[in-house]
Amino acid sequence: MAHEVEILTQEVEDLTMHLADMLEAMLHFAGVSEENIELGVKSYIEALDEVFEDDEGEMGYKEIIRVVEFLKKKKPLLFQ
Repeated sequence: MAHEVEILTQEVEDLTMHLADMLEAMLHFAGVSEENIELGVKSYIEALDEVFEDDEGEMGYKEIIRVVEFLKKKKPLLFQ
């Protein structure tokens, strides 16, 4: 059982790293400059709370686009 938990923990860590890479790639293709990617990630995570407040719904691609559009209006310097 402990070995299974260790394997699952490693899989979760790997998926977390993959999602972080995907977030950076998404922000790159949204137009965030390379020197602002780290700030873009932080801003994106903070914007989730601002855009959705107490909403506990699922995040689909439309919600992700909504957050990026919010960032483009709120923090345009990220995209230069």
